[in-house]
Amino acid sequence: MGISLGIEATSCIRCGHCVAVCPAHIFSQESGERGAIGLQNVSSCIVCGHCAAVCPTGAVVHSAFPADTIHPIDRAGLPTPEQVLALCRARRSNRAFSRKPVPRESLELILEAAHRAPTASNAQEVGFTWMTDPERLKRVIELTIDTFDGVARKLENPILRPVLRRIMPQVYRYLPNFHRLVAAWREQGEDLILRGATAVLFIHTPAGARFGQADANLAYQNGSLMAESLGVSQFYTGFVCSAVGQDRRGRFAELLGLDKGRRIQAGMAVGMPSFRFPNYMDKQPVEAAWL
Repeated sequence: MGISLGIEATSCIRCGHCVAVCPAHIFSQESGERGAIGLQNVSSCIVCGHCAAVCPTGAVVHSAFPADTIHPIDRAGLPTPEQVLALCRARRSNRAFSRKPVPRESLELILEAAHRAPTASNAQEVGFTWMTDPERLKRVIELTIDTFDGVARKLENPILRPVLRRIMPQVYRYLPNFHRLVAAWREQGEDLILRGATAVLFIHTPAGARFGQADANLAYQNGSLMAESLGVSQFYTGFVCSAVGQDRRGRFAELLGLDKGRRIQAGMAVGMPSFRFPNYMDKQPVEAAWL
């Protein structure tokens, strides 16, 4: 279904803000002081909402954004630059979780923050699945361990090893880690995959989405900062994502109940912290150029 877009002439003050912000160049303005606003190529709208969000008088009428979906921003209530930077400095990948579950309302706020991340061309194809069931979380660990065990066996296969060492020598650096992770889980019952997280947010997109992984990682970072602000610890599920990339049978997607057209692109393991970090430290000097 197409969108409808119009300008209420009686409330439009012809400020031209909609013309300046529209990425699809749908809005035009007649020359001269406060020229009339016109519309062109409406079918090229990517439904980003910039026009409705920037209009100071509500003169932009967009079918995708009814009046009750547009809300004023209280800029006086926004965090200061110093507060935002303090949050960025405080955010860490804290894997020391307590057994206390993360409150549902905190999970919902993390989800909303992740959902509000930008997406390429405003495609908004990013989907989310919260997993809190202990048995399903255990299955995620087992699938990851099974995958790493299979990769290790393949790398050590006497027939394949000479060829694999030539075409992917960098992978052999991770072989000791694969053995360590497998042994920890199967011999000691130690979870080095999710580290006892009580919930995992899986972020997925259509398999054919050109910028799916980038969109998912932007969503992760939004959610990660929200988690820090809530006092919820989190880390990026790199081991799981690596195993997902090797999962030709779609076992992870099946566990999440995803259809075959979607791909897991990122994940966030969360839990209430056993303790909080009292300090932050300087990072290595920034590598940046000013041109």
